[in-house]
Amino acid sequence: MSELRWNPLRMNWVIVVKERGRGPQDYHLERERVTTTSCPFCYGQEAKTTQEVFAIRPEANPSGTSNWKVRVIPNKYPALRIEGDLDKRGVGLYDVMNGVGAHEVIVESPDHGRSMADFSPAEIVDVLKAYRARLLDLRKDPRFRYIIIFKNHGVEAGATIPHPHSQLIAVPITPPVVATKLSVSRDYYHRKERCLMCDMLDQEREEKERLVRDDDHFMVFAPFASSFPFELCIAPRRHSHDFALLGDEELTALAETLKDTLYRLRHVLRDPPYNLVLHNAPPMHLRLGKPSHWGSLPYDYHWHIELVPRLVKTAGFERGTGFHINPTPPEQAARYLREANLPAVL
Repeated sequence: MSELRWNPLRMNWVIVVKERGRGPQDYHLERERVTTTSCPFCYGQEAKTTQEVFAIRPEANPSGTSNWKVRVIPNKYPALRIEGDLDKRGVGLYDVMNGVGAHEVIVESPDHGRSMADFSPAEIVDVLKAYRARLLDLRKDPRFRYIIIFKNHGVEAGATIPHPHSQLIAVPITPPVVATKLSVSRDYYHRKERCLMCDMLDQEREEKERLVRDDDHFMVFAPFASSFPFELCIAPRRHSHDFALLGDEELTALAETLKDTLYRLRHVLRDPPYNLVLHNAPPMHLRLGKPSHWGSLPYDYHWHIELVPRLVKTAGFERGTGFHINPTPPEQAARYLREANLPAVL
């Protein structure tokens, strides 16, 4: 019999199909591939992009030239633009504001043919340092209520350019998914004086059946109420509300965790398309009339990464109810990934 499971962090129900759960072989589908004749993210094509706002280079080098390891550029076709005022206003029953924000691309490597699963931990550290630098810079702007960093891998996951890259979007409102997580975390802390994610991590470590990896620095587990097959959560064992405050040693530990996790996914599911999303604390700007608005944020919120392979499509039931049907129980998904016989990493 299937089960309805409640996700206390997202405040939603999920239907988990326990009988005849689908295994990795059921998701080995032919991937859609995109070919490009001239990629703007490759070495020597810097003039075809917007002017970089951040870069990591092996040595001092003028901006706009090659010999970079990671490069951050404003999106050429941004969803939101950094120039202008919000100009909030009402239009009848509706609310409107100008499309002000930031939209950047983090080009993760000059090598067109590699993905993050191919990177060494040191190369992933450079990408994470770029994330950290851009968060610290953009949070200074009081117009931005939230900054999200995400990675689309594969056409099915939304990647239109095959070159390895992530994106960052800063928005002037708190997104509904984020607002729910912030509210739930705050309410849980007010009731129990404990962090919800910390309690979840303790339970996953005790039960072990949904655990994929635990090195005492970061844990990787399949959430109890996973909305999608092989969905994973990556979170620091030490309570931390803000990814941008991580030191280099912690970034190195996270890079090793990401490398191992992405390598397992690629081996078990044959390089699936996926979305990787960093759920971080919002900028702690003072709010008029709410002097204690972020008072408990460093104690109640726990940053984490959601990693979701795009293996199934949502249809009418999901759109009409908000419920997701997961055909692979998270306990099985975690076991497949945890017990995978991995080839040696070069």
